[in-house]
Amino acid sequence: MSNSTGLLTPPARDTKVFVPELVYFEPDALNYPKGQRIHEWAKEQGLPIHMTTSHNRITNLPGESDLEKYRIAKRTLVVGIRKTLKFDQSKPSAEYAIPIATGCMGHCHYCYLQTTLGAKPYIRVYVNTDDILNQAKQYIEERAPEITRFEAACTSDPVGLEHISGSLKEYIEFMGQQPLGRLRFVTKYHHVEPLLDAKHNKHTRFRFSVNADYVIKHFEPGTSKFYERITAAGKVAHAGYPLGFIIAPIIWHEGWEEGYAELISQLKQALPPEACTDLTFELIQHRFTKTAKNIIQQRYPKSKLEMDEENRKYKWGRWGQGKYVYPDEQANALKEFIYKQINDHFPEAKIEYFT
Repeated sequence: MSNSTGLLTPPARDTKVFVPELVYFEPDALNYPKGQRIHEWAKEQGLPIHMTTSHNRITNLPGESDLEKYRIAKRTLVVGIRKTLKFDQSKPSAEYAIPIATGCMGHCHYCYLQTTLGAKPYIRVYVNTDDILNQAKQYIEERAPEITRFEAACTSDPVGLEHISGSLKEYIEFMGQQPLGRLRFVTKYHHVEPLLDAKHNKHTRFRFSVNADYVIKHFEPGTSKFYERITAAGKVAHAGYPLGFIIAPIIWHEGWEEGYAELISQLKQALPPEACTDLTFELIQHRFTKTAKNIIQQRYPKSKLEMDEENRKYKWGRWGQGKYVYPDEQANALKEFIYKQINDHFPEAKIEYFT
């Protein structure tokens, strides 16, 4: 993360944009301009292109073992039509999760998408964005005169797909025109250039996921490096977006106090002054379910991720399903320490929640 002088050091090589190995299209997706554009892009890249009856059903992916099939699926792009237009809730981040894509090219060991996507880890993008945005407008009108917030990164990392889909800029500019609509998303990728000239009208909060060096190094392969994310955050702030950081998952590890103190200190050193005027933090401790633990151990058998139920507290969820979080003593220690670091370095910032 930093050298002996405490300054951030750039990575030896840039994190490349995502290019899939296989691309599938629903036939009707080619009736949409976005579908046609992605089809042309795939042809220009020389990628194998296949047709599928449904973006929810991709079978016969290559691979000799389940692990190999999983890794190939993570590099498979499926272009389809989003038929379900009822938005899920997205507490505490926003009122609704707005569909934009499903699946992620990153390999974060702890990610909840390991469980929610199950046997469908391939990446899906939707071409009927007009339908999705019209539905968002209905939700906004239903809640008027309250402001309605939409989270665009519940099931994917849309920044990592923007060079392919262009959908995020559409959503940003749509929300920029909605007096009562706001957009939020979070990313671990630094490829923000297509979004810097978007007419956002400060209605989109652009958040970056950050963490202690230990966590990024051991549990976040396939994502942009810390230096790249923070450099991108400066560009985003310069473009006038409200900025935020999500520290997640907060992991109790040897040297965690030093690690999270260094994280907040590095943020303060690296960010330009305009980034600190309207800054938010969201803090999420590491948690896992028994299902997630089994899947993670299958897909990342050498992972150092600690998932010992004996050392955790069981917490019931909204839908009757529980998860393992840190015991109160550890959770409170993490919360108090990181709150103090943020308040010392960013006294004007708002900490939205710790969960």
